[in-house]
Amino acid sequence: MKRNAMQDLVQWKNDEERKPMVLKGARQVGKTWIMKEFGRQYYESYVYFNFDEEEELKSIFETNKNPYRIIELLSIIII
Repeated sequence: MKRNAMQDLVQWKNDEERKPMVLKGARQVGKTWIMKEFGRQYYESYVYFNFDEEEELKSIFETNKNPYRIIELLSIIII
């Protein structure tokens, strides 16, 4: 299962026409783990945001619809 999920993520990464990804599944099956491991293995750096636990992050999406502005605000938070 882990290998299949990682292969799917790598295939998504290599697709020049990729779209944003939504990772869905039951609770406690390893979604967060596989995404963090994917980031570690296939990117020079990565950032993990937990929007359920950080109120400051939720407010970014409540007041902004522009994806460029959202990225800008998230970038400020990680500095």
